[in-house]
Amino acid sequence: MEQFRPDIYQKSIYDIDYEKLKRHGIKCILFDLDNTLAPIDIDVPDKKLMDFFLYLEDLGLKAIILSNASKKRVAPFKEKCNVDSAFHAHKPSKKKYKKILMNYHLKDIEVACIGDQLLTDILGANKMGFTSILVNPISKKDYFLTKINRVIERLIYKNFETRGLFKKGEYYD
Repeated sequence: MEQFRPDIYQKSIYDIDYEKLKRHGIKCILFDLDNTLAPIDIDVPDKKLMDFFLYLEDLGLKAIILSNASKKRVAPFKEKCNVDSAFHAHKPSKKKYKKILMNYHLKDIEVACIGDQLLTDILGANKMGFTSILVNPISKKDYFLTKINRVIERLIYKNFETRGLFKKGEYYD
């Protein structure tokens, strides 16, 4: 169960202390796309998201969109936000994570992953030894498989809450 527990939990990507992450040695941040950066029915980033990625660049942090979605889904965000991306990631599989470490010459302790799902984003990050950061989903709309994952997540959240390890809505960093 511990592999599903995030290191950091915040309301959204905009509530995370990126300067603190950088001070702790993080050089690269992997972002999930759907319901982390944008709702599943939005095809292009808004100005707030594009400005956010400029802020990260100014901080000297490498941002990469790492998504289980298709290239077609990820491409507009990659292009308009001027970030690198990896699509069809098959999270929580380690394959794309390892490729990113190799291609960008990074160590596991230099990477943070941000996402809205325990079963893909948080599990994948924790399996790799990355800093895992959970955010609330932006929208209630989900893909079919994600809806199934959410049922399993509710059981995990209940287990964590019973053990006093984690409670939805109680943010920490």
